[in-house]
Amino acid sequence: MQECISITGMGSISPLGSTAIEIWENYTNLSHCFRKENHAEYTASLSQNAQQEVAALKKSNSKYKNLDNSVLYAIIAARSAVKNAGWTAESNFGINIGSSRGATGLFEKYHEDFLENKQAQTLSSPTTTLGNISSWVGHDLQTNGPQISHSITCSTALHALINGVAWIKAGMTATFLIGGSEAPLTPFTIAQMKALHIYAKKEADYPCLSLDLEKKRNTMILGEGAAAICLEKGKKPNALAIISGIGYATEILEHNTSISADGKCFEKSMRMALGNHLPEEIDAIVMHAPGTIKGDAAEYNAIKNIFCNKMPNLTTNKWKIGHTFGASGMLSVELAILMMQHQKFISIPYLDEENQPKQLKKILVNAVGFGGNAVSVLLTRD
Repeated sequence: MQECISITGMGSISPLGSTAIEIWENYTNLSHCFRKENHAEYTASLSQNAQQEVAALKKSNSKYKNLDNSVLYAIIAARSAVKNAGWTAESNFGINIGSSRGATGLFEKYHEDFLENKQAQTLSSPTTTLGNISSWVGHDLQTNGPQISHSITCSTALHALINGVAWIKAGMTATFLIGGSEAPLTPFTIAQMKALHIYAKKEADYPCLSLDLEKKRNTMILGEGAAAICLEKGKKPNALAIISGIGYATEILEHNTSISADGKCFEKSMRMALGNHLPEEIDAIVMHAPGTIKGDAAEYNAIKNIFCNKMPNLTTNKWKIGHTFGASGMLSVELAILMMQHQKFISIPYLDEENQPKQLKKILVNAVGFGGNAVSVLLTRD
């Protein structure tokens, strides 16, 4: 990238909480966020404080009571990011917040009602369209900038980042709010993941063995949440991090869910994101690593092909908060920024503990969706 883009604001809501202090405190402990509450399987639902925040938002406006949780989560994350960046509605910033699934909970509810009553409810269409995530965020923030929603499965949030960068570099806007939101903890969605034979089955101290390359079973677990960041052109004095490189790649489909064993899409996207940066300059990588045998191994193989015997520190957050589908890439960006802010590497407790890097100034973040839609982002901090 010839011209850098600054991240000037950040906000999220997830099983870790919704404030920077709470989120970092949860990252620095060794416990995970998985529970068997309303489902027979492990899931990672929002923290209690975060759930109360969602309930309060729903009551604050009569229009919000009919919105899906994916939209409500996005509103909360967006409010926080914009506040931290110091933006106002008059900024007319662009919005691109996507989701892999969209209004999953509402869709299932309305469809069940349709099967019973043989007619659709009035709001069943507008509240379940994917585009209503960014449009409701725009309404809530009262901004007149472009509003885009999209789905590129699990790499959705990082594709939103690429899109925001492209709009800014094209001179179409100076500022862009981007992110991802997902509320997939519904019976049908969990059943779909179980049908793919990738969902964790065994109770254990750490049910999701993300990045454990010796595991003999798939251990993916679903989580929920949203994350958003504010992008501004150039290097800003209030920058939380600088986007110094972006990369993307798509593999030719051989199977609906798989990528190549050597992670060709990951290798291409990471090399593109690195640009003129040398591999040995990278301090850490926040991996996609969903906790599946093949998915984790493919990404690791791609990293090894690039970095060889000088591997940077590797981590992920899915062992702690699960896979949040379209929101996962932005929650990984949040982890990378927090590690750079605190200059502390968050390791994975069930793996051999990695040595703390001497510095955390350059971190790669990866995400990939079904079929091999990989995105890599290089974040730097002086």
